[in-house]
Parts: sequence; C-alpha cells; structure tokens
Amino acid sequence: MVLTGPVIRRRLALCMAAFFLLFSALGGRLFWLQVIQGRALQRRAQSQWTSESAIRPTRGRILDRNGAVLAQSATAYTASASPRQVVNAARFAALLAPVLDEEAAVIEKKVSDTSRGGVTLKRQLPRETAQQLKRMKAEHAAAGSDALNGLYLEEESKRYYPMGAFAAQLIGLTTIDGVGQAGLEQSMDRYLSGKAGRVLSQIDGKGRALGYGETEYVPAVHGGSVTLTIDASIQSFAEQAAREAMEVNNARAVRVLAMDPATGEILAMVNKPDYDLNDPPRDDVDTLTRRMRNRALTDAYEPGSTFKVITAASALDAGLVSADEGFYCAGSVVVDGGKIRCWGKPHGAETFAQALQNSCNPVFVEMGLRLGADKLYRYLDAFGIGRKTGVDIPGEAGGIVISKRAVKRVDIARIGFGQSVAVTPIQLITAVCAAVNGGNLMRPYVIKSVADADGEVVRRGAPKVVGHPISPRTSALMRRLLEDVVTLGGGKNAYIPGYHVGGKTGTAQVYVDGVVSRDRHIGSFVGFAPANDPRIAVLLVVDEADVPVDFGSVTAAPYARQILEKSLAYLGVVPDIRQTPAPQVTVPDVTGRSVEDARRILAGAGLDSVLDGAGVRVLRQLPVAGAQMNAGALVMLYMAGQAAGAGDAPVTVPDVSGLPVTEANRLLRSYGLELQIEGSGLAVSQSPPAGTQVNPTTRVAVRFQPP
Repeated sequence: MVLTGPVIRRRLALCMAAFFLLFSALGGRLFWLQVIQGRALQRRAQSQWTSESAIRPTRGRILDRNGAVLAQSATAYTASASPRQVVNAARFAALLAPVLDEEAAVIEKKVSDTSRGGVTLKRQLPRETAQQLKRMKAEHAAAGSDALNGLYLEEESKRYYPMGAFAAQLIGLTTIDGVGQAGLEQSMDRYLSGKAGRVLSQIDGKGRALGYGETEYVPAVHGGSVTLTIDASIQSFAEQAAREAMEVNNARAVRVLAMDPATGEILAMVNKPDYDLNDPPRDDVDTLTRRMRNRALTDAYEPGSTFKVITAASALDAGLVSADEGFYCAGSVVVDGGKIRCWGKPHGAETFAQALQNSCNPVFVEMGLRLGADKLYRYLDAFGIGRKTGVDIPGEAGGIVISKRAVKRVDIARIGFGQSVAVTPIQLITAVCAAVNGGNLMRPYVIKSVADADGEVVRRGAPKVVGHPISPRTSALMRRLLEDVVTLGGGKNAYIPGYHVGGKTGTAQVYVDGVVSRDRHIGSFVGFAPANDPRIAVLLVVDEADVPVDFGSVTAAPYARQILEKSLAYLGVVPDIRQTPAPQVTVPDVTGRSVEDARRILAGAGLDSVLDGAGVRVLRQLPVAGAQMNAGALVMLYMAGQAAGAGDAPVTVPDVSGLPVTEANRLLRSYGLELQIEGSGLAVSQSPPAGTQVNPTTRVAVRFQPP
C-alpha cells in the first residue's frame, strides 16, 4: 500500500500530538513532584536516609543544705529494635520476652512493623538487665545466629532517690520520661530538666549508619542543681519520730515541720503515710494521689490549744492582761447563753501565766472577748492567720477564718482557745516563730539556692521579714511563759534536762459529716529551743490517734521532744548545767497488782494513770518500772485476761468519784461491771457505793455533774 502525502501528514500529526501529550504529562508530573511536592518529598527522603537520635540531658540534683544528695539521675537503659533488621520476629520475641518481662506477642507485633525504622521495647532497664541482653546478643553473634539482629541498647537517665521515703511529698517525683510530676521536682522542673540535644546521621535502607555519611551533633544542656534549706540530719530525726508516733498511737497520719525561727528556713518536713520515691505506687492512682499530697501545707485544721500561743501574745502585746493577773476557773464559762467547758477539772484560782501552763479554756475565752473583733482580727492578720505564708513550695492553702463581718461574740470566744479557726501546719509554726523570735513574721522558704550545670548560682533564697505582729518585749515574755509551760505545765513530756525548751500542747476537734466527733481528735505540740535564743522550732501533729488517751501531751509532745533533743545536740547547742530541772519521779512497778492498788501506788509517786483493756490485774505498764518521768505525767496500764468478776466470785465495787465518764467506764469494766450513766461531767456519787461486794456484771449507777 502506497501512502499518499495527506495520510503521511495525518499520521505524522497524530504522532506529534501523542508525543506532545506524553511530554506534557511527564512535564506536569515532574513539576508536581519537584515543585508542588518537592519539599515534602525531600523531607520524606531525608527521613529514610537519615536517623535522628535525641540526646537526653542529665536531670539536675536536689541537695540538702550541706550538699547531701536527695535526688539525682542514675544510668538506665532502653531496649529498642530496628524491625527492618529483625530476621525472625517470632524467634526474636521469644528470646527477649522473659528477660524484658514482657509478653512475647507484644514484642513480636512491634518488630513486625517494617514501616518503622525503630521501635522501643522497654525503658528504664537496670544495668544488670542491659548486661544480660548484651551477653545474649554477643553469644548469638559468636555462634553465627542472626536471631537477635536489630536489637539495640541505649543509655538514658533514671531518677534515683538515695534516701527512699525521705521528705517524699516535698521532693516529689518525675514521670518515667523525667518530667517533674509533683513537689519540687515539678515546681523546679525548668531548672532541673535541662535541654535535649540530638545526633543526625545518614543510614542505608536497613537502618544501618553509612560510614561515609555526614553526622550532625547538637550537645545536650544538662540540668542545674537545687539546694534546699532542709537539713538531712534533722529531717531524719523528724522522719523517725513521725514513724514512731504513727505506729505507737495507731494514728491515721502524722505531720512534722521544723523551722529556724530567726530566718524562716524550713529544716524538716514530714508527712506520714508516705511512699518510697524510687518505687511509687503508679498502678494505684488513688493511693499515689493521696500520698503525694503535702498535708503540712494543704490541709487546714482547728489547732486547739496550740493556738493559745497566738491569743496570749496578742493579749499581752495589746496590754489587756499581765502575766501575774489573777483569774478563777470554775470549769466552764457561759457566752451568749452557751456553755464552754474547760478541758478537765476546774483549775480554781490561777494567774494568767498559770492559765497558759494549765491550758485553761475559760481564761482564753476571756482573752478573746477582751480583744474583741477589731483587735483580734488585726492581730490574726498580723500573724498571717487566714492567708498563705508565701512559702516557695507548690500547693499551699490559706487556712480558714470567719469573715469579720459575720463573726459573733461566741465565735470570738472560741477563737481565743483555738476553735472556730482553721490553720495549716506551715501557717501555725510560722506564726508561733513570730511570737518567740523577737516579733518578726518571716516568710518561710525551702529553696536555698539554684545553680546551673556550670555551678553558677542563678537564684538564691534569703530571709524576708513580712510583718511585726508583736513587740520584742512581748516576744521575750512569751518565751519565758512558754518555757514554764514545759517545765511546770501541760508540756512536761517535752522537757529535756539541761535545755531550755518552750512549747504548747494542743488537742483539736475532728468533724465527721459536719458533726464534732467525740472519740476522734488531732493531738499536737509546738515547741522551740533554746527558749532564750531559739535555734529550732518543731510542730508535730498526730491525726486521729487510736489510743485511750489522745491528748497532744501524750500523742505528740514526747516525739517532738525526740526531734528537739537530737537536733540541739546536732546543732552543737551546749546544755545549761545551771538549769533547774523539772521535778522528776521514778515510775514504780505496778505489774501484777490490782487496778486500785496500781492507781494508788502511782498517785503516791506523783503520777497519773490511764487504763487500757479489761482485767483484774495490770499485765504491763508504759513506761516500765524505773523510768524517770516528770511529776504528773501519765502511765499507761494495760489490762488483759478475764475481767474481775468474769467468773462467779463476787467483786468489790471500785471508787470512781471525780472521774469523767470514759475513765469511770474503763475502771468499772476492768472489774466486770457495767456503767449506768446519769448526767455528764465528773462522777459525784455511785450506787452501789465503793467497797460493796456485788455479783459479776452488776450495773453501777453513777451520777455525773459538770465541774
């Protein structure tokens, strides 16, 4: 077939059109790839031929005031894998599962995803596990096996707390990634965390580094160090005392604060129960949340008699009372038609100094009323009551004070002896320090200094006076009066021979469903030493002790004494050999004796007693025979076995006159007898009378009257 000119021209045109369309499509595609998607494809290509590894910075240390390490970063390891290099995912997973303590199926799923250049198998591995993995990989390679090809180990940091459960709520903790999660670890994270670096290197299709490739290295900036005002030695004294107070008193919680009254530096901070910072209960969120709470700063409570320090200082400073002014305690006082009782038997005639020693409620009701709303609230504000102290620890609460516009006369009366007002422990100890340090309200602080990775200080804490609630003269008088409380009054259990110790006990109410509980209290003691020149103040709060006597003088004062005594020796405070010691008595041995005999012997020695349990005779006593105690202190008598009269033999009715309901009930129960209550207050009569022989389980009717 002969092609004519027109046909040839037509076919040539079609070919040219086809070539044009093909060229246009290729050109368009090239334009799309190189111009429109050029940058995205370039990034994608770079991600395939480059590998970026983060260089984690070393988190900075937290130190005590003397340089002792409280928190630091230790070396841990991350096990990772390159799925493209793993030859047999099932075999790989089976070998690693028991070592990593992970499910084999989980590991196999991770390393089967070849679309990813690398996967993390497990983090925060200890050195021993990492060494085991290295040996396994080396042994397989030496045997010519490729079963562990693609396994890699990388060093990382793990937060380590050398002292474990030590100032746990203050220090706080970090997440597994090393980010501050609570406490100072969180609030100081910007100083401690540092800045991550990176390594960018070129790799082949299987993720292996190219020997001739380029590498970009950006170094990490390590975290700085934070030095606290906390003294590890004093903190350890407080930790030990808090543990003992919680165990012996079977308490729900214990809080301790130690402070330098002159500067506001926090020397110790304890909250029990706590947890080991190296092994926090991360699987139990509720428990971890509760135990991370720094209740020394966050939880307000009615302080009870420890607040009388503030009332006394305010009334003395205002010139409304003198130390030797006389009062009379009849056991109760009526305010606006409501009766406010004293905590125990009527104190009778007493001076104001003695009222503070006796912790007499009616006298401090009078002090509140003498101050009145205007002066009382002016002093409350001056002492920082009802507002945050400004301490450099996160989470502080401000306490609770009734609005001055809404306060009633009866509220003012109750505030006078520590009710109808709520404070946090940090707020109370700060106010008490102001009462005894010369009248300066200090801002408490715990951050002594912050240094960067090169050791250059970038932040420094310093004492700061934020107010002058009372005069130096009033403060000096308060030191003397509070020393007498410990030497002569209700704070005897905090007395330390050779040292001048001042302080005040307190027993506060606990509200359950909005109602005051009769059998739950918060016992506390706040003290300082030496009384003439305070170097340390301690507040110890025992929440809801489950013991027969839960007064602060019993549950808190002895343990605060432990802290003060050890701290004074540690601080190098020399005992004063000229000091006149408080009257001391030797505890007699009453084990094996009847209840009445034991109580009579102890009373003859100048000691009081409290019963625990039921039984005809004393099984054991605390303190043991031969111990030295301050006159008037309490001896616990533990009864066990059958109560008197539990059999058929008749029993002798004991004398319960002068006892409150709880003590009368314990005494009668120890004889196998039942109590029939008539009235309230102290026992004034009983039927059958004391000394009568009766049958077991006889009901004894006791009439009680207010003192």
